[in-house]
Amino acid sequence: MIRKFRLFFRNNRIWFIVGSIVVGLIGLSIYGLNKLESYPRSITLAHIPLDLLLGLMHSIFYVFMYMIVFRRGGFFGNFKKNKVKAKDVAISFKEVVGLEGAKKEALEVVELIKDRKQLQKIGGKIIKGILLMGPPGCGKTLLAQAIATECKVPFISAAASEFAEVFVGVGASRVRSLFKKAREHAYADGACIVFIDEIEVIGRRRSFSHTGGTEETNSTQNQLLVEMDGLDNQKSNVIVIAATNADESILDKALLRPGRFDRKLAVTLPNLKEREQLFSFYLGKVKVDPEVKIDRLARKAVYKSPADIENIIRESALIATRKKKEVIDMKDISEAMNRIDLGMETYVDMTSKELEMTAYHEAGHATAIYLIHPTDDVFKVTVKSHQGSLGLVAPLPREELHCEHKDELIADIMVSLAGYAAEKIKYNTTTTGVSADFSHAMTIANYMVWKVGMGSSGFVGNFSIIPNEEMSQGLKEKLNNDTISIMNSCYSKIEEFLKANWDAVDAIAKRLIKDKELDFDELEETMETVGKRKPK
Repeated sequence: MIRKFRLFFRNNRIWFIVGSIVVGLIGLSIYGLNKLESYPRSITLAHIPLDLLLGLMHSIFYVFMYMIVFRRGGFFGNFKKNKVKAKDVAISFKEVVGLEGAKKEALEVVELIKDRKQLQKIGGKIIKGILLMGPPGCGKTLLAQAIATECKVPFISAAASEFAEVFVGVGASRVRSLFKKAREHAYADGACIVFIDEIEVIGRRRSFSHTGGTEETNSTQNQLLVEMDGLDNQKSNVIVIAATNADESILDKALLRPGRFDRKLAVTLPNLKEREQLFSFYLGKVKVDPEVKIDRLARKAVYKSPADIENIIRESALIATRKKKEVIDMKDISEAMNRIDLGMETYVDMTSKELEMTAYHEAGHATAIYLIHPTDDVFKVTVKSHQGSLGLVAPLPREELHCEHKDELIADIMVSLAGYAAEKIKYNTTTTGVSADFSHAMTIANYMVWKVGMGSSGFVGNFSIIPNEEMSQGLKEKLNNDTISIMNSCYSKIEEFLKANWDAVDAIAKRLIKDKELDFDELEETMETVGKRKPK
């Protein structure tokens, strides 16, 4: 309490002095007025309100002009950020669901912060900065709050965009203000955590003009670096936690060097087990049909972030409410996934001929994915219009994969060309709907040849980094011929495959014309009617 009182007096001593002077002047004025005769005293009292009003207006105008014109950052440099007590954050590690790897690393950080006295005894220094890296929606902010709660220290949160301003010096002024408050809270409470979200806004590599000047963002970052260098953790115990969705390479090296952000925690997308935990957690907050299979939902949500999964459950609850249901069932969740992944359906009035051609085009894609793709399943095949397309097939990875092998890339090209092949087999002509498929297939084939050495000529290397003017025409022709060779080979294979399995294409197309869309279970049911089973 004594420390807090001293800190309060130190921060407000000017007001104590000004208050004492004002009280003294008021006392002298009253004493002087009592000595005057009645008429002069009345005139003086009548002028006092007007004099006070004019004096106040002059003071306000002067202070405003001084803050705007003369003082760097000035009025706009004020940065009002209040601390949040650890008990008010109240986010425990148990509530951070689906981030098991990041939580383990974060717990190590918590132990280091808690045991800072023991660390200092052996001559070590406490962590100054922690950088949380990962895709958006993975729980970086939640993890930072959990660290503050577990450490039982105050928490100050700010977005990096709050430091960005068009006025020179404002960002640096706000950084100074933020760290001043953090040191005061650390002095009063033992330690303080500062959380800066989207650090790449002010932390990206600094750029310098040819005249030697720097951008406003540079001065803000410079001030941040100075403040972090000035953190004497033996006295102030201020820990800075920053979060970013961007790649580490875009951040300034000075920000990442030892002594600033000493720890980097990777907050990644959840795996299968973690997705099951997330679905179980969010479904526990709503009324759900017992028939809903959490393990099946987790398999359908590959590459989904915790925020995506929460959004799916929220959207499915809205759908169930609109349908006057009392519980959420599997169809509601599937429809919610459709809306989020494919976008809202747009109503397009197609002719019967156009609908049929679209159905056979999408049936070609669906058959190829279902029967030959080594890693993907069909999430949805539809001839309803979404995002400007007359129809589409949405593939779904069976599991998380972090690199692609040649067989998978070849399968991607064959699947892309399957719609074109189906149109040619059925009608002996094609439509302009194949344009996007060709673009996708050519991009993959070009990537295989030019970047990862998968061309038939045996050239090894990433040729895309060689400047165009430095590459011989002969080499370009050979690489381009390899790309065309992959495209032609894939088309020949998929055309032969679809002809051999035309009964499956025909069955899917006819059901699409009737039902407009099929999910995986309905597609599998259709395949079984013609004796086709997905290879294990």
